[in-house]
Formats: sequence, structure tokens, C-alpha cells
Amino acid sequence: MSQPRAEFHEQNQARAEAEARRLFAQKTVLHGAWLNWVASELYGLRPPEYANMVRRELTRLQEISEN
Repeated sequence: MSQPRAEFHEQNQARAEAEARRLFAQKTVLHGAWLNWVASELYGLRPPEYANMVRRELTRLQEISEN
């Protein structure tokens, strides 16, 4: 990653959150097929730092939905 991590995070946080919400919304549509689908979606995201941001937000959304 060519730019500092904090700068990258700041510039991409809103987009990562929106992407995570989009992916999470498909859980009710895809049911049991969601895990494999979302894994393939995450695998295709670039750069990996961005994919990690989306993954962290998905984890947060999952935790909220379970409580």
C-alpha cells in the first residue's frame, strides 16, 4: 500500500461500510448459500487492505444482528 494506513482507512471507510451493508443484506436472500457467496465477493475485493476493512465491518454487522 503506497499511502499511509490511516489515510487509506479514512479515505475508504465509508465505501467499505456501504459495501459491507450491501453484502450483509444478501444474507436474508441467500440464506445458507450466503457464506460461500460472501467469501467469493470478499476474495475479489482489491486492494487486500480494503477487503479487510469490509470484512471487519461485516463482522461488526453480524455481531450487532446476533444481539
